[in-house]
Amino acid sequence: MNGFFNVMKPSGMSSAAVVAVFRHLTGEKRVGHAGTLDPEAAGILPVMTGKAARLFDYLTDKEKEYVAVVAFGTSTDTQDATGTVLETGDRFPSLETVRDKCRLLTGNIIQRPSMYSAIKVNGKPLYARARNGETLVVPERTVRIDSIEVLGEMPDHGAEIRVRCGRGTYIRTLCDDLGKLCGCPAHMRSLLRTRSGVFGTDTAISLEEARNLAEEGKLMSRLLPPDYPLGHLRRVDAPGDLRARISAGAKLPINRFSDGLPPENEPLRLYLDNAFWGIVYRQDDHLVWRAQIAPETEDQP
Repeated sequence: MNGFFNVMKPSGMSSAAVVAVFRHLTGEKRVGHAGTLDPEAAGILPVMTGKAARLFDYLTDKEKEYVAVVAFGTSTDTQDATGTVLETGDRFPSLETVRDKCRLLTGNIIQRPSMYSAIKVNGKPLYARARNGETLVVPERTVRIDSIEVLGEMPDHGAEIRVRCGRGTYIRTLCDDLGKLCGCPAHMRSLLRTRSGVFGTDTAISLEEARNLAEEGKLMSRLLPPDYPLGHLRRVDAPGDLRARISAGAKLPINRFSDGLPPENEPLRLYLDNAFWGIVYRQDDHLVWRAQIAPETEDQP
């Protein structure tokens, strides 16, 4: 079972727990996720199964979209609703003020996430250090915010926003920063990821739906092919008489390809008879394998 399930993770469940569910449902040992979501967050979580796990390094998750609720009135040490209150205030901003300040948080901006984040320092996540009572200066990072749309007012001095951003962005830090700009402490009340790279809500499957389909023997109907998230990579098509070399995982002479000479070390999608076989790259006069994913009908060594 090689491919991807685009899972709609529920709030209150860890990404690792979702992986465990799909390991049980598929009977496949090789299952992982691409792009962790905090347990309190809900939304899109791509789950890799079988040999598709070899493709992790080639996924593009640079474009992400979230819908969040910013709660004005309190800031917390975790920058979300699970933390300890650090500051309170009652100068609640209007939606127009929120829209104005959101404009200052677009483009390439500097963030300093909470100590309760998954960023690793010397190989250890910051949240683990925080829970052990350690206090560190969290390193700043540059992130890209493409747009922030204010969707409307929410109960208890909340504002719902839609954020389109690059990878590595902490939405709860964005909410905290927005509160500072508005002159009223704030934290992130809730978070829903609606897109991660090419994975959006249109192909998403809930855990309940996955369990029901597994009972009916139809779970494979929701499995996305291994090359589904790889459209950003250049495609090369191999001639049919190279089948034996491809099946054996051997080097492939580049002069047999009519796709033009690619730069060395550029990952390429290799197809044979319109079937995806994996990732190769040019090394001198050959294409060599980085990740071989044979079609389900093919035997592999």
